[in-house]
Amino acid sequence: MTGPTSPIWHPFTQHALAPEPPLIARGEGAWLETDKGQRLLDAISSWWVITHGHRHPKIVAAIKAQADRLDQVIFAGYTHQPAEDVARGLIEIAPPGLAHVFFSDSGSTAVEVALKMALGYWRGAAKPRHRIIALEHAYHGDTIGAMAAGARGVFNAAYEPLLFAVERLPFPRGDGADTLAALERLAPEAAALIVEPLLLGAGGMLTYAPDVLARMKEICEKHGTLLIADEVLTGFGRTGTLLACRQAGISPDILCLAKGLTGGALPLAATLATEEIFAAHYSPDRRRTFFHSSSFTANPIACAAARANLDIWKSEPVAQRIVDLSAAQAERLDSFRDDRRFSGLRRIGTVTALDLNVPDPGYLAGAGLELGRLFFEQGVLLRPLGNTIYVMPPYCVIPSELDLVYDAIRAAAEKFL
Repeated sequence: MTGPTSPIWHPFTQHALAPEPPLIARGEGAWLETDKGQRLLDAISSWWVITHGHRHPKIVAAIKAQADRLDQVIFAGYTHQPAEDVARGLIEIAPPGLAHVFFSDSGSTAVEVALKMALGYWRGAAKPRHRIIALEHAYHGDTIGAMAAGARGVFNAAYEPLLFAVERLPFPRGDGADTLAALERLAPEAAALIVEPLLLGAGGMLTYAPDVLARMKEICEKHGTLLIADEVLTGFGRTGTLLACRQAGISPDILCLAKGLTGGALPLAATLATEEIFAAHYSPDRRRTFFHSSSFTANPIACAAARANLDIWKSEPVAQRIVDLSAAQAERLDSFRDDRRFSGLRRIGTVTALDLNVPDPGYLAGAGLELGRLFFEQGVLLRPLGNTIYVMPPYCVIPSELDLVYDAIRAAAEKFL
C-alpha cells in the first residue's frame, strides 16, 4: 500500500482510502481556491466555523492591528483589553443570568471546562453529584471528557477504557415525551445535563423542537440539575437566531461557544457560567480554585478577531442575511421533496440536511467518500456525514451560489441512483 506523500496526519481522515488532499491557497467570501487555481464554493463554512465569509476585512484588519501591539501574554494573573471587551460583549448577547466568561481554545475544551465547572459546583454541596446526562447521538468533541459526553460509537470506540459513564436520554422526536420522562427520572441525582440546543451536528444534523428544550430546562430547574448548552455549532446564527437557546426562551447555567466566535478566522472558545457557579469556586481556600488552563488562554490576537466579529454583528445586517439565507435554503431544499433518491429532508435556520438513499446508510457509508470526491470535481466543498449531505454555508453566500451547491447534489446522486 502506498502511503501519503505528506507527513501530515489529517483529522477524521482514513489515509488508506482518501485521495491526496488539495492544497488550498486562498479564500475570499464564500470561495476557496487551490494552488492549481480551482475554485471551490465553501458550502460547509470550513467545518462550520466561517460565518461572514473568508477574510472579512474587519476581522483581518483587527488581527493585523493586534499583532503589531501584543501577540501573547500569560492569562493567569494578567489580562488585556481585547479579552475584557470580548467577555463583556459575550455577556451582553448571552441569555440572562450568565455572568462570567472562561476562555479556552476550541469547542472540545469549552465543553471540558463546562463539565469541570459543573462538578466543581457540586463538590462543596451537602450531597455532591457526579453524574452527567447527555442525549443519544450527541457529539461534544474529541477530548476525553467531551468524548465521554458524546454518544458511544465509531468516533470513540478505541478509547472506551478512558471514558466515564454518562446517563443517556433518547433523542427528542416529536413532542419529546420519552426524552422528558427519562430526564425526569434521572435529573434528581445528576450534576448536569449537556445538550446541543435544537441541532445535533456530527450525530447526523438531527433537529428537535424548541419546546422540548424549554421543558428540559424546567425539569433541570425543578431538580437543581445544571443545564449545559453546547452552542459550539449552533451559536452565532446557524439555527436562525444568534443563539439557539433564544428560540426556547431559556437561560442555561453554562454556555459553550467556539467556531463562529471569531467569525471562523482563529481558534478561540468561551464557556459562560452563572454567578452561582463562579461563587462555588470563589474562596480564600485555594483548593477551591478552578484548576483549568492552556498556554494560549485568551490569546490577544484571537480575542481581537472575536471583538471584531461581535462588532460586525452590531454594525452590519447579519440578522437579515441569516433570514434571507434561511429562506433561500428552505426553497432549494423543498425542490427535493418529490425526489425519491433522498429522504429525511430537514432544515433549521441556515442549515439543511438530507439523506441519500443508499443500501449502506450511516456515518461509515461507502457513499460518503465518493460523494465528497464528486462534489470537489463540481467545484463545491461538501463533506457528507456518510450518506447524510448537509449544507451550511457562510452568511455572505448568494442565491446563485446556492444553486451551484444543490445542482452538485443532484448530479452526484445520478452516480449512485
